[in-house]
Amino acid sequence: MTLSIVIPAYNEEQRLPSTLDQVFRWLDQSPFRDAEVLIVDDGSSDGTAKLVEGRALSEPRLRLLRNPGNRGKGYAVRNGMLSARGEWVLMTDADLSAPIEELPKLFNAAQANGALIAIGSRALDRSLIGVHQSQWRELSGILFNRIMRVITGLPFSDTQCGFKLYHRNAAQRVFPLQRLDGFSFDVEDLFIARTLRFPALEVPVRWDNVEGTKVSMMNGVASFIDLLRVRWFWLQGLYAEPGPPRQ
Repeated sequence: MTLSIVIPAYNEEQRLPSTLDQVFRWLDQSPFRDAEVLIVDDGSSDGTAKLVEGRALSEPRLRLLRNPGNRGKGYAVRNGMLSARGEWVLMTDADLSAPIEELPKLFNAAQANGALIAIGSRALDRSLIGVHQSQWRELSGILFNRIMRVITGLPFSDTQCGFKLYHRNAAQRVFPLQRLDGFSFDVEDLFIARTLRFPALEVPVRWDNVEGTKVSMMNGVASFIDLLRVRWFWLQGLYAEPGPPRQ
């Protein structure tokens, strides 16, 4: 089994050195020693890309992808997931809010249940949260999830935890259909996966809030609107896979 780790990055020059150290240290002690790590630079204005390029000279497992400008986290994740070469592909945030050591939980749950997608969850066991977000952000997240369930019918308690594992077969069919580039892409991808009948499950993981979020209040408002867009795209048939070409 092979693994790819996709990390979207926008102006992460300060945090990436520590993140990469932790990821490669864990990989060296895991069954996935040869895993590739893809940093997807989303048009950073700092030295994010240069830092990754420099480190890649001595670390062959590291690869840099560049978005054509600042396109959004959803675009960056889609770019990375579709470029990944591993049999399993993990997307994780650059701040490692969910520690990389939690990956075996997702992998083992997927293997045990025959799932092609396993998503990390903060909601299933809140005792695993070491450092909480502000009360306002936690309440906003709970409200978002309740509205998301009503609009999309998805059963998950936490779609926004940035720690998700996809089998390559699922990723290569789900992500080409993704249309949202903003922070609601997680919901859209899981909705597409359900439409394509890919089994997915939710797994409680350790999680610590790390200051420095790039989610603004306007992003939050847009995320609620995007839920309606997901439902609209589905009604328009935009989540159907293209059929074979006519002869």
